[in-house]
Amino acid sequence: MPAKATGPAPDPAVVDRAADGVGWIAHPEETMERASHALATPDGVLLVDPLDADGVEALVESLGEVAGVVVLSNHHARDADAFARRHDVPVTLPKPMTGVAEGLDAPVERVGVGDALGGYELLAVARTGSVWQEYALYDGATLFVPESVGGADYQCVGEERLGVMLLRRLTPPRDGLGGLPPARVRCGHGPGVDEDAAAALEEALANARRRFPRALAAHGRRQAGTVLAALRS
Repeated sequence: MPAKATGPAPDPAVVDRAADGVGWIAHPEETMERASHALATPDGVLLVDPLDADGVEALVESLGEVAGVVVLSNHHARDADAFARRHDVPVTLPKPMTGVAEGLDAPVERVGVGDALGGYELLAVARTGSVWQEYALYDGATLFVPESVGGADYQCVGEERLGVMLLRRLTPPRDGLGGLPPARVRCGHGPGVDEDAAAALEEALANARRRFPRALAAHGRRQAGTVLAALRS
């Protein structure tokens, strides 16, 4: 199993299908389980941290016309530029985010923390200088978290349905995500959670540090592989 697959994605896994959107994991065979989402909003369809794959356009078209592409992590530019140019729409970045716009050919728009985008509020999740810049979208029901919390196998330990990424377990994003009562959580890595999502999120944040040794033993090598793969790209 590669940490991060490259090249064509002929057989993506469809995840998180709901009335207001759908997700897909372009390369289900990879450790990272990079997930992308199309979100139906009153302003049109927003593509969140998208990665291209066969059949994706049909999924997107079933929701309506694409209004924009959103990047929530400085490590998730992915295929945002290609999707934006294909649909002739802008890429929206959080106002504080640096190091991403310079690599895009598509028009760039900015949204501030606390401002609305398609009915979703932009939340700050975690920032460590220019190395880690992460934001989330939340409308009171659905929460999109790109990096720190996810449903990928390498992020979870034991019976966790959501887990804090090993790199963030000692400093979990409680300030950004703690206390939120989402009905659904969508993730940038792995499938999301639709049942008792608030409890799953609370458990992940509350037990992140305590379960760090277990997570390190279970996933340390794979996490290192994903970091190296990300640095090479």
